[in-house]
Amino acid sequence: MTTIDENTERREHIRAPIELKVEYKKLNTFFADYTKNISKGGTFIRTERPLPVGTEFLFRLVIPKLPEPVELKGTVVWINSREEKARPEVEELGMGIRFVYRDDEQRNQFMQMVEKMMRESLGDLLFSKLMEQESD
Repeated sequence: MTTIDENTERREHIRAPIELKVEYKKLNTFFADYTKNISKGGTFIRTERPLPVGTEFLFRLVIPKLPEPVELKGTVVWINSREEKARPEVEELGMGIRFVYRDDEQRNQFMQMVEKMMRESLGDLLFSKLMEQESD
């Protein structure tokens, strides 16, 4: 796995296994991939074509029950590339994305959306237990 900073803790927030369609553009080519999981701070996008670590890009998340995709900016903080797939600890090709919010309002709105998706996906009890772990 290639990362921005090998010593940085990769998980600041609890992640939930939520699959969402992700649309983004690279060099005038549009891509549609899917998340494997999501948290308040980032997501893992499954893709055979990860962007280079450090790349900042705009993407759209298609969230069920919303009329339009949510547009966010993110930074690639680590990748699992085809070269690393041979290593046993690499489960899937893709890229870890840290969300970059334009302001506190966008951050708060998106975090509320993520919490709602997590609660709906995991159920109240499991969601509450995970949130307790996050605040520890």
